[in-house]
Amino acid sequence: MDSASRQRKLTRGHFLREAAWIAIENMRTHKLRSFLTLLGIILSVATLILVVALISGMNLYFAQRVANLGSNVFLVEKIGIVTDWQERINAEKRNRDITWEDFEALRDELKLPKAVGVEVRTPGKVRAEHRDLEDVNIRGVTANIADMDIQEIARGRYVSDSDNQHHAMVAVLGSDVVGKIFPNRDPLGKTVAIDGEEFTVIGVCKPVGTVFGQSQDNFVYIPVQTWLKMYGLRQSLTINVQARGAEYIERTKEEARTLMRARRHLSPNDKDNFGIIASDSLMGLWKSLTGTLASGMVGLVSIFLVIGGVVIMNVMLAAVTERTREIGLRKSLGAKRRDIMMQFMVESTVMSAVGGAIGVTVAWMLAVVVRNTTPVPMAVPIVAVIIAIGVSSAVGVFFGVYPARKAARLDPIEALRFES
Repeated sequence: MDSASRQRKLTRGHFLREAAWIAIENMRTHKLRSFLTLLGIILSVATLILVVALISGMNLYFAQRVANLGSNVFLVEKIGIVTDWQERINAEKRNRDITWEDFEALRDELKLPKAVGVEVRTPGKVRAEHRDLEDVNIRGVTANIADMDIQEIARGRYVSDSDNQHHAMVAVLGSDVVGKIFPNRDPLGKTVAIDGEEFTVIGVCKPVGTVFGQSQDNFVYIPVQTWLKMYGLRQSLTINVQARGAEYIERTKEEARTLMRARRHLSPNDKDNFGIIASDSLMGLWKSLTGTLASGMVGLVSIFLVIGGVVIMNVMLAAVTERTREIGLRKSLGAKRRDIMMQFMVESTVMSAVGGAIGVTVAWMLAVVVRNTTPVPMAVPIVAVIIAIGVSSAVGVFFGVYPARKAARLDPIEALRFES
């Protein structure tokens, strides 16, 4: 690069910095006018960031609390993920229950899984020390569910294979159950009555928390064989299949699907009369729902952006009128059309970018307050911040073109004669 080219680049850089500084000084001088000018941009960017923060926070929350079925685990159930109500009714009629024989077949014949367990659940009543607790989730489990589930033992132990073999009357309590029927007491070794049958408490689980206001700690684990002895085989089971690793999940799902279809004598054209549920399918359903929310908010944000852009354009047109003599003087001293146009484009872009930055700051502060004071999950991804400021700057460029072109086309002689 020769010295002339370097000089032109330095001159252009100085010119852009000067134009940006002029825009900032104008905003500082006319604070109220600048705020009203940028209000549309601030509102649109703040709305965009808040919506993205809400969706990102809920996606993360859903992935950790709802779609997290365990480490590389998928479920074989009577009905899979069905969004259409009529389709669900049809599936209830068409699909057969998942039976103990299905579990034994998957456990004994599948080659790829690391482990195959089973669980079944029903609401029940728990009583201890003259305290009753209704609608507790009574879960019958095999011992290997401990290695698949997200619940972890805080004290004591989990249900064992020996407990299942001997139909032991032992129970592991969720933290909510412990807090309500054994307040300020150690429940290990104590007796609880579950739907009238006495069980010895052998373990307590760590608290998980709530999902959309619904407690995840209101449960009792008992051996699945004990559960079946109490409640019978009339309810469909849930089979938990743990793959050897994330890279084996799809192959393991396909092996389980093939075996289930063979057991039920389904032809190649028949639909599955059972469901396979994995974390990715749950997340896919959830993201399709949040995507609908995001699409609706994009329309609202777009309206705010257009309003903000129109206001900036009007302000810049007023600035062209106010500075007509200045433009004429600059042209008479040798300024070219592109220089005048670039100056006004830079001013418009800087104003819009500043509005975007303010909107991001406001939204971030609101997201932090909401996250810290309410159960609503909020997370502001850095990508959303970059996109928001980029979009607001693009609005300034788009709506600054017309005022900039109008300024660049002014006749210098007529401009010098102009009286404001």
